[in-house]
Amino acid sequence: MKITGFHTQLVTLPADEPLADGPTVAGAGRSFVTLRLRTDEGIEGIGITYFGAALVATLRSGLEQLAALAVGQDPMRPEAVLDLLRQRARPSGPAGIFTLAVAALDLAMWDIKGKALGASVSRLLGGFRTEVPAYASGAMMREFPLEQVVQAGPRLLEKGFTQMKMQLALHGPASNARELERIRLVREAIGPDVDLMCDINQRWNVRQAISLGRRLEEFHLYWLEDIVAHDDPPGMARVAEALDTPLAAGEYLYGIAPMRHLMQANAVDIVMIDLMRAGGITGWMKIAGMAEAFNLPVVSHLIPEVHAHLVAAIPNGLTVEYMPWASPLFNEKLEMKNGLLQVPDRPGLGLTFDEGVLARYAAA
Repeated sequence: MKITGFHTQLVTLPADEPLADGPTVAGAGRSFVTLRLRTDEGIEGIGITYFGAALVATLRSGLEQLAALAVGQDPMRPEAVLDLLRQRARPSGPAGIFTLAVAALDLAMWDIKGKALGASVSRLLGGFRTEVPAYASGAMMREFPLEQVVQAGPRLLEKGFTQMKMQLALHGPASNARELERIRLVREAIGPDVDLMCDINQRWNVRQAISLGRRLEEFHLYWLEDIVAHDDPPGMARVAEALDTPLAAGEYLYGIAPMRHLMQANAVDIVMIDLMRAGGITGWMKIAGMAEAFNLPVVSHLIPEVHAHLVAAIPNGLTVEYMPWASPLFNEKLEMKNGLLQVPDRPGLGLTFDEGVLARYAAA
């Protein structure tokens, strides 16, 4: 089988909050680059990637240049194609636009492989289980008013979620009292038995993280996420040593080596892998295998439509971040039963693009 052609499109979706019926952010959007990868056997694979809006057109251009280099190659051999692209694109990796663009190509090749073999990506990667836990993410953002965040918790419970994530490190003047009040009210609204995660998005320094982290322990968090800068494994290790609450991190890291440094520093209890910054499914699985060697569980970042396959495929998959920002791009929707995502068993990724949505939200 050979890659014969490709098509990309830039799509900007509304910045809505679909999980707890929150309002759409006026004038804001979420930009994605979609990819269709064609073969000489009539099998088409799809992929997506994303970046900050200011550089998304550059990302699309980079994807098209790499896809052109992949024409004539065998999509059933993702490692060989990725190695070719790395060699041809030196020294533009491993971080940045190169990795984000390669991720879309890697997704599309795995989609083609699954379709050609008549198996889902999850089965191809190991098929450890057919359903996987998921937590609601995006309904309790720091920019949302306190009343909206508190009301979101019970709404998520009504929708069947037993795990959910909020954010701290609030905008405006620093105030420990505001931080603690917000999490106290959320915990009271959802009860003591719900798994509650909290994302800091690297906004605290090491001393803040230890001081505030200790005060948050009474709320029995499932994890604290990206509590300090992603490029400070020693600092993160100091926080991990000081707190009983597990630390999750990794979404900001590109490729395999920085993840190894994080684990070797004993700086993380739960490894969070971003599909795009990992360079696609191939890189994601390598990081997950490395985490297993360190006896660490793995969680995902964004794109649950693909991550359901990956987290379910491996024995150390913990839970999927259910933040369905890309969901409108696809005709197929994930099914949830009793807080568990049902892993699609259709060939490949089991996804097709919604042509109406792509046409409606196509960017110039």
